[in-house]
Amino acid sequence: MIEQQGILYPIGTLMELAKEITEMRKAAGLTQVELAERAGVGLRFVRELEQGKPTVRLDKVNQVLALFGCELAVRTKP
Repeated sequence: MIEQQGILYPIGTLMELAKEITEMRKAAGLTQVELAERAGVGLRFVRELEQGKPTVRLDKVNQVLALFGCELAVRTKP
């Protein structure tokens, strides 16, 4: 799940997370280079994240999400 301003967005796969982050970046009018600089991560990390690489570091994912006012959240299934 991604939480943004109290709204939860379910994320079931890393590819769904990659798609959401890519869409947030584009909606903000940022290039991958700009996102990397503003989030304090490397350009390679941003590229791998947006490609859905299965071994990305969660701390860096949270750095990127924080730029958009989001965070990863875990909840129990209903």
